[in-house]
Amino acid sequence: MPQMDARTDAELLSAPDPDAIGVFYDRHETAVLAFFARRTRDPEAAAELAAETFADVVHQVRKRVRVREPHAWLWAIARSRLADYHRRGSADDRLRRRVGFAPLALDDEALERISALAVDERGATLPTALAALPADQREAVLYRHVDELDYPEIAAAQGVSEQVARKRVSRALARLRRRLEEPS
Repeated sequence: MPQMDARTDAELLSAPDPDAIGVFYDRHETAVLAFFARRTRDPEAAAELAAETFADVVHQVRKRVRVREPHAWLWAIARSRLADYHRRGSADDRLRRRVGFAPLALDDEALERISALAVDERGATLPTALAALPADQREAVLYRHVDELDYPEIAAAQGVSEQVARKRVSRALARLRRRLEEPS
């Protein structure tokens, strides 16, 4: 079993040792892949987006960007890659090629492993995350984002003020976001 590297993520990202970025990658690869697998439901896209995310990390480290909060920085990059993916409809491999990452070749086993990441160990899929919400919040978020009701309509349906309806939707979305997007 390989020995754990005791350096912090910040130390790894600023280390002159070229293997340090590999340690950073090993620490975060599964969480990043799971994030993309849950958001895209496409194992190939998830793998491409993860590769692009880490290519961006390598590119920034090579430019000697100083990173104060590596965890937040990594997730900001991942979210940016996901937003780009949704805008374009595909992953962009230019940065991956620029930093010298080889094209991805995924076999069936790798695709299965990535697909399995779409459901984390807590079973965090949208239906299970919704089911875990308090009933009033679940109902409010479904009214808002499935039925496309506006807040006065949600308030009337739930027999509460518009402000309470807004809070229920906001809290529900925050809980869903934490459950589905953040690494476990």
